[in-house]
Amino acid sequence: MNIVREKYLLALKNRMDNGLIKVITGIRRCGKSYLLFNLFYEFLRNQGVEDSCIIKIALDDDLNEEFREPARLSEYIRSRVSDISKKFYIMLDEIQFAITDEEFKHPEKSIRIYSVLNGLQRLQNVDIYVTGSNSRFLSKDVLTEFRGRGDEVHVRPFSFSEYMQGYRGDIYHAWADYIVYGGLPLILAMKTDEQKSSYLTNLFSEVYIKDIIGRNKVEKTQELEDLINILASSAGSLTNPTRVLQTFETVLHSKLSINTLISYFDYLKDAFIISEVNRYDVKGRKYIGSPNKYYFEDVGLRNARLNFRQVEETHIMENVIYNELRYRGFNVDVGVVEKRKKDVDGRQKRVQYEIDFIAMQGSRKYYIQSAFSLSSEEKTEQEKNPLRNVNDSFKKIIIVKDVIKPYHDDYGITTIGLFDFLMDENSLAL
Repeated sequence: MNIVREKYLLALKNRMDNGLIKVITGIRRCGKSYLLFNLFYEFLRNQGVEDSCIIKIALDDDLNEEFREPARLSEYIRSRVSDISKKFYIMLDEIQFAITDEEFKHPEKSIRIYSVLNGLQRLQNVDIYVTGSNSRFLSKDVLTEFRGRGDEVHVRPFSFSEYMQGYRGDIYHAWADYIVYGGLPLILAMKTDEQKSSYLTNLFSEVYIKDIIGRNKVEKTQELEDLINILASSAGSLTNPTRVLQTFETVLHSKLSINTLISYFDYLKDAFIISEVNRYDVKGRKYIGSPNKYYFEDVGLRNARLNFRQVEETHIMENVIYNELRYRGFNVDVGVVEKRKKDVDGRQKRVQYEIDFIAMQGSRKYYIQSAFSLSSEEKTEQEKNPLRNVNDSFKKIIIVKDVIKPYHDDYGITTIGLFDFLMDENSLAL
């Protein structure tokens, strides 16, 4: 199975020879290594780059254990790139293996591998690409440790269109599987539901949670797991640490400080388990603050945390749409539109309408509602009212699960089908 992840491959192509260290981040098992060592490597070879000018080192391979010592790695690479008449491409997979336990426990001290990479990047004839896991190597490390020389490419699990490239079956069965088991690449290679569910459940508990606990020295591990379960149950709903703290106190009878809980939220965001989406006042043109919404980077992992008992298609569809917008490079907020209207007694009152997503990319902006179905006139009005009260000319869109031809109403609101949206990257502009 060879799924060409063209978006990420293009991102690497566009960053070639830009003088920065290309850092490929993403949730564990999302395909970072395959992107670098297979897809990008094949691209370089097809461009005529000699194999001797491509230095690939997988630091998690025990055969390369000697290169986990930063000084030895630097010595080896410098010996390979001594011919200044040639351009060399350096690919280092799982860079965190070059971070010692002592450095990991005391990150305030100098971590030598960052100094080595910064030093190598100063050479005029090298271009460096690295991947790293979430346990010892995060997006914020790219900003702080590479001192302005890091250029991040964030890789996500398969989008639905990527998933369809490797799925054996029609689009409807693919969707049924995707909303349950998500888009981690190995899922497509598994044949039974038992394999898929066991893989996701074990991956969450044995890899992701242990990563978070290890990096952040979490002591109250049960409370961390409880938080994940709470967020999984309420994915896409408005919440914040204060509200979750009340759940801990009243339902779980657990004592946890608000500062500790906020830290746990941050750990999950840093590890790419969840994404936080802020609320934006459309008319006031300002961010409102908490509560916010939280979505899972992979819906299969979200379902695994709940033992696949709450697979509610309406909420998961919203999560998938959010992930698709992020995959396409949009910044995403939740929209709030306030309107004054009279109540039954004729008094003015404020009514707040919510727009599921405001997707922004440069000068482009889209207001988007996720509606499983417009099954009645009341439901249609419910979805369209927030969009009608936005007083600007940017495009307003409703995405429905139904298979329909895209159409526009008298207010300029476009309604499109879910699969048309997911399978066509230009669907929002149509």
